[in-house]
Amino acid sequence: MSSPHRSGLIGSNLGSLQRRARQGELEAAGGRGEGRGRRGGRTGRRAAARARGRTAVGGPGDRGADPAGTGVGELLLYTGAAGLGKTAMLTEVRRAARHAGCTVLFARGGQRQCHEPFHVVRQLVRPVLSALSDDERARVFGPWEDVVGPAAGLRPPGGQLDPQGVRDGLDFVVTRLVQLRSPLAVLVDDLHWADPESLGWLAGFAVRARELPALLVLACRDEFPDDALALQRGLADRADRRHELRPLQPASVAHLVRAALGAQAEDAFCRHVWAVTAGNPYETAALLREVADQRLDPVEESTGLLREIAATARGMTLRHWLDRLGPTALRFAWAASVLDTDIRPDLAAAICAQGPETAAQSVRELRRHRVLTGTAAGRLEFVHPLIATSVYQSMTPAARTGMHGVAAVEVENAGLGLPAASRHMLEILPEGDGVIVDKLRRAAREHLAIGAPEAAQRCLRRALSEPPADEDRASVLYELGCSALLTDPATTVNQLRLALADPYGLDPGLRVDATFRLAQALAHSNRLGEAAALCAEEAARTPPGPGRLRLEVAHFMFAAFQSEDADGPGRSRRLAQFHRTLDTVGMAFTDAGADAAAPGGAVFEHDGLAHAVAVLRCWDLTLRGADRARALALADSALPQGRLPHSLGWTNTTWGFELPGILGLSYLYADRVERAEELFTEAVRAYEVAGWSGGHLGFAYLLTGMLRFRCGALVEAEDYLRRALRTAGRIGPGTPLHWDAVGALAETLAARGRLEEALELAREHAFGPPYPTVMVLPDAPTLYGRLLLAAGDAAGAAEVLTAAGAALDARGWRNTVWAPWLGHLARAVAPSEPQRARELAGEAVRRARRSGTDSAVGSALRLCAAVHDGPRAAELLAQAVRHLERSPARYEHAMALVDLGGAPVPAPQARAALARGLELAVECGADGLADRARGLLEAGAGAGG
Repeated sequence: MSSPHRSGLIGSNLGSLQRRARQGELEAAGGRGEGRGRRGGRTGRRAAARARGRTAVGGPGDRGADPAGTGVGELLLYTGAAGLGKTAMLTEVRRAARHAGCTVLFARGGQRQCHEPFHVVRQLVRPVLSALSDDERARVFGPWEDVVGPAAGLRPPGGQLDPQGVRDGLDFVVTRLVQLRSPLAVLVDDLHWADPESLGWLAGFAVRARELPALLVLACRDEFPDDALALQRGLADRADRRHELRPLQPASVAHLVRAALGAQAEDAFCRHVWAVTAGNPYETAALLREVADQRLDPVEESTGLLREIAATARGMTLRHWLDRLGPTALRFAWAASVLDTDIRPDLAAAICAQGPETAAQSVRELRRHRVLTGTAAGRLEFVHPLIATSVYQSMTPAARTGMHGVAAVEVENAGLGLPAASRHMLEILPEGDGVIVDKLRRAAREHLAIGAPEAAQRCLRRALSEPPADEDRASVLYELGCSALLTDPATTVNQLRLALADPYGLDPGLRVDATFRLAQALAHSNRLGEAAALCAEEAARTPPGPGRLRLEVAHFMFAAFQSEDADGPGRSRRLAQFHRTLDTVGMAFTDAGADAAAPGGAVFEHDGLAHAVAVLRCWDLTLRGADRARALALADSALPQGRLPHSLGWTNTTWGFELPGILGLSYLYADRVERAEELFTEAVRAYEVAGWSGGHLGFAYLLTGMLRFRCGALVEAEDYLRRALRTAGRIGPGTPLHWDAVGALAETLAARGRLEEALELAREHAFGPPYPTVMVLPDAPTLYGRLLLAAGDAAGAAEVLTAAGAALDARGWRNTVWAPWLGHLARAVAPSEPQRARELAGEAVRRARRSGTDSAVGSALRLCAAVHDGPRAAELLAQAVRHLERSPARYEHAMALVDLGGAPVPAPQARAALARGLELAVECGADGLADRARGLLEAGAGAGG
């Protein structure tokens, strides 16, 4: 059992491994012509690669490295055209790494398996992870087994997983594996054929591995177009060392010729071999095998035949393989090429319809001709990827399609599952086969269950081209749209629109869900108006019942998040009436799904509708600044037994994460922070357990950061908000999460006394007009105006806050915590319009008192005091302190105390207020406020002293 920090043999070996990798200036496999052997220079090329592998990985006898450096990983990349020795190079690196005491994870990309999700990841981790003891397994997987296990092929899939969550889980598991079995060598050959899911993880892990006792060694071709190598090139950019393998020099080719054909080979013949093959080691070896087989003398007179022989060896056409192998062995080779890598002999035999004895003879013949070779696990593999490609391409299109059709059946029959079989289904010709459509749809669901939405979409697109039966087409379009909801909203929008417009249509329940998913995708693309209108229009076309009610609730939900609404107050009234209607229908506030008879005899299933409407009504009252008691009563009604019902669960897809999110915010703005904290903590836990590490987890971090800010835990708030911003950065700019994370983090930095950093963050991310249409978190224009005011731009702040206030009042939103524009506008205009400032501040206090929330009243009183002088300011601040000390808003409380300490009050009262304010500021992490309190204490604040 190992530790990442242990010294001695392994620590020294890793240091040697890294140091020698840095020293490895390579030319090409066999570039100096090392080694001798027969059969086309095979031994010579291997010897050359072995020497170079030892250069890349130090052996156990090397003690030259500093053990203090064993915690730093590196990425080593070998590139070059096909046949230059990358595979031989990695074979020797693999051998040397094992000799050095490393735990080796090895994988190879497959040309026909590049669309099989996590194919490379499974090769890397499954052999090691499956061999762990139960105790080791628990330590390595931790809470991530349900997320990583399906992707690694170690357990059956469950529900749909977020791709980013799977990548994060793999990071965790492999990092723990490094701690258990360090040092680690991760080797990937033929990276250009790695599947996108594995590449996405490797690209991220390459960064993390820099802090681990691990070495990544990758090999890929360099002649692929940029658009096909985006992730590979991203990995290449991160490489600490990149070695480009180059063709052999004439002297090295001559050495290989004589090793294969004898020392009597003439110089002119050797030179011509080099010219014909351009120094490519693989092509040189293939040519020399053909020369040997044809017993051609290696003399100058024979050079005229070399180009023709080389063309035959290079092309390896159907005729070439038939002549060389015969039809029986060639058919087995075709089956093996369809499987591509890690070939099971029994499966290949089944695909080509050969019995055990015939298949065994085919394998012997293919090994004799160096087409296939065996592995330690009893599987087969091609001697070189170029041979696999040549064999595969020698099939006629009809034979190739037929082989894949048989492979799809045999792979499934072998118990390897529909996802493995689906890659073969993608290769067969469409025939309108409903069975194929059904299998592709089921494979797509399994791909989603391991966090591979792109693979699911390939299956569903292929199912559409089969095509499905007319009555099933809309359902396949619906599944295709939903498969992209977490990763590609544009695809979701397009496919769901097609599903809804399909003339055969969806069944009523699926149509309602498709409409809701389409509205979600529109909302997440900052198109809330379209989302709300879509739900309203579809509800009008839907017969009375639970489906129609769900769409009507969805309409209210998406409309509630719009920053602009020409009929905001009217919509609030209609929501209140809708809520009362549900009560009269008799829909019980339980999560058991009680039925209730509506007027006219209609029967409605509960399905969480009453809870959802209660949350929306609560949120509406919260934004309007209504009496907190009314809002809290609605919030509590949506939490039977004090817990989220299943229908409102964070990972439940009936409504999405927005409803539990605004429920928690409603509690937060009503000073019920303990309930808000329970909800937001549950969100983080639920998303981490489910492996939803994308926007959902980022939103949970954002909510938790806002909670910490409201409670005055500014250091923790900054940490959570930075996590939210990092998550938003992975999703992409322009999303509501990105905008809200930037705004909330800027506000937190300003509160900590780091105003310049806050302003720079806002500038870097273009936080300012035009504002997004999505409004769930604190009003963006109000926050932007506050930043301008803090930066000293009172005129600009006044302009922004005036416009923001007019829009909010028109919308009917008057919550002074969510959007404290009145108090800050009063501060902005106070120097030039003192009377107007006092009127604005007074209105803010009246609105805050209407809600009855101590933090709202205390904050409004503190801002009001800022536009008054003398005893009136002191009186207002004293009131503010009394309200805030009863609230959870510790940072606001600290500001009020420090302001009171600087007001014209008796010296003992000032010192007491400053001392308590300083203590709170330090606890909150408000360094700027703490410095101000210290300055006032040193200056002797207070009227008396």
